[in-house]
This record gives sequence, C-alpha cells and structure tokens, in this order.
Amino acid sequence: MATHLQGSLFDQTDELRLGPLDGIRRTELGSGAWIDVLPGWLSGAGALFGQLAAEVPWRAERRKMYDNVVDVPRLLAFYGAGDPLPHPVLAEARDTLSRYYAGELGEPFTTAGLCFYRDGRDSVAWHGDRIGRGAREDTMVAILSVGAPRDLLLRPVRGGDTVRRPLGHGDLIVMGGSCQRTWEHCVPKTSRAAGPRISVQFRPQGVR
Repeated sequence: MATHLQGSLFDQTDELRLGPLDGIRRTELGSGAWIDVLPGWLSGAGALFGQLAAEVPWRAERRKMYDNVVDVPRLLAFYGAGDPLPHPVLAEARDTLSRYYAGELGEPFTTAGLCFYRDGRDSVAWHGDRIGRGAREDTMVAILSVGAPRDLLLRPVRGGDTVRRPLGHGDLIVMGGSCQRTWEHCVPKTSRAAGPRISVQFRPQGVR
C-alpha cells in the first residue's frame, strides 16, 4: 500500500524550505502557450514525501473507458479552496506562487490536486482542459514534484513535436498562457525502474 512508503527513500539531510523563484526559466511553446521550470525549488523534500505518502487520505478511482470500467492508474487527493493543506510548506508554496504570478494570472491559486504515482506502471494519459475555464481562457497550473523523477510530456493539440521535461524531487513546472487548451500533457508509463512520485497541482478556482 502507498502508506507503507517512507520518506527515507530520498535525501532528508536538507531543511525543508522553498528557494527563490528568480531562477525560474520560461520556454515559449507556441500558440500562446508557455512553461516555466525551476529544478529543486523545494529543498529537503524527502520528509514531505514521507508525510504525504503516509498521511494524505489517498483514494483509488475507477472510470469508464469505452465499454469497460477500469482502475485509474494512480492514487488521488483533492483540496478545495479554503481546505487546510496536508503540510504548511504546500500552503507556503501556493501563496508564494500566487504572489509571483499575480500580475500575469490576475487571481490566486486556490485548489490543490495530488497524484501519487506508486511506480512506473502508474501514469496519466494525454489530456488538456476540456471542461474547465482553461478550455476557453488563458490560465496557469503549477506542479510541484516530490519523489523519484518521472517525465512530463507535452504536445500541441494540432500536431507537432513533443516536449519532454523530467521532473524530480522538489522541481517546479508552471504551464501557462493557452497551454491548457492548445497543448496536451501526460505522464507516461515506463518499463524502467521508477520509484514513487507525488505531484501537487495548484490551480485557480474553476480550472481543471
């Protein structure tokens, strides 16, 4: 079970803290979409991984796919606007990102969705924002990763080259502009040995 995983799988020697955002680097993807990436934004994330793995009320979901009902290949948790987050550093990260992007985003990040990828068999399929506000307007989704590295892939909806970004322990990626409607993203399955990873997705209200 996920709750048996320990933070000692990862380095816990550093103090748990967020670094400055001034080292973030933007890549323009085209069609008004962009990504900002900052490796190692959160230091000492091993302790955070262990606490989230053990204490978050993870749930397994099943979804209809064609004529079958299948297991969602990851564990999930969601914290709505006003819900206390499972660790103070996540509230600090949300508020720091809200201040940093206030001029571009024009509103705060309010919700947090968590995904637990237990091993390389867990994944998320290609998707964008088809029903939330991102389907019709520019917005942002900020993702903080803790745990073993996994690749995040992005591709333009109308076809084109795939962009690959490996996200590891304490890394931050922000997908902005038109990214949620003109690009898709996924975390593919991998046959390589892959340890557990937790991603925390901060979103403004109404963004899926």
